[in-house]
Amino acid sequence: MCTPYHNASCANCQDRFGSILFKAEKCNLEEIESAKVCTTYKKGQIVFQEGAYPFGIYCVNTGKIKLSHCGDDGREQIVRLAKPGDIIGYKALLSAERYTASAIALDDSSVCFIPKDLFMSVLQKDASLSLEMMRILASELRKAEMKITHLAQKPVRERLAETLLFIRETYGVEQDGSTLNVRLSREEIANLVGTATESAIRLLSEFKKDGLIELQGKKIRLLNPEELTRTANLQD
Repeated sequence: MCTPYHNASCANCQDRFGSILFKAEKCNLEEIESAKVCTTYKKGQIVFQEGAYPFGIYCVNTGKIKLSHCGDDGREQIVRLAKPGDIIGYKALLSAERYTASAIALDDSSVCFIPKDLFMSVLQKDASLSLEMMRILASELRKAEMKITHLAQKPVRERLAETLLFIRETYGVEQDGSTLNVRLSREEIANLVGTATESAIRLLSEFKKDGLIELQGKKIRLLNPEELTRTANLQD
C-alpha cells in the first residue's frame, strides 16, 4: 500500500534544477508546493494505471519509475524510464485522454502529485513553464521517432548495446563507476530493447563472453563502454 508522507520541499529537492517545475515563476511554484501531495511507493507498486483518467501530474522526488504499456498479446512494453526530477502522466493530462501506460516503481520511490486544475491554471498563465512543457513534448516525440526507426532498422545486438548505455545515462552508475545503478530483470531489459526475453538473455551472455559487461544476478557492470558505443553504432 502506498504511504502519504510529509510533503517534500521543492526548494530543497536535490534534483530541482532538472525539473520542469523550476521553470515556473516563483509565485506559481509556491502555489504548486502548497497544493501537492507526496506519497511513497514500494518496489512494484503502481503510481497510476493504464486506461485510467488523469487527475493531475506526478513529479518523481526519489527512486525510479518505469512506464509500461500492455500490448495486444498481453506482453509488457517499457516505453520510458523516469528518474528524480522527471514529471510523468502529463501527456494524458494535456490531451484529456486515458493513460496509455502504467507507472510502476522500480524500487522504493517517493512521488509528488499536483492536481489537474492547479497545474493547468499555472500552465496557462506562466509562459516559461508552457515553453518548457512544449520543449519536453517535442523531445519525447523525437525520441519516439528514433525508437521506431531503430526498431525497424537496427539489429537486436545494436539495440541492446544502445539500451545499456541509455540505462547508464538515465540512472547513472554505482560508486565503482561501472555498475548500472538500477536492477532490471531480463524481461524488463528485453522490453526496453523490443525483443524476446530469450534473445536478450542470449545476447547478454555474448556481451559477457566478449568482455563488454559483467553479470551478477540483476547487476550489470559495463566493462567497455567505448566498445559498447561502437557495437550500438552510435556517433561519439
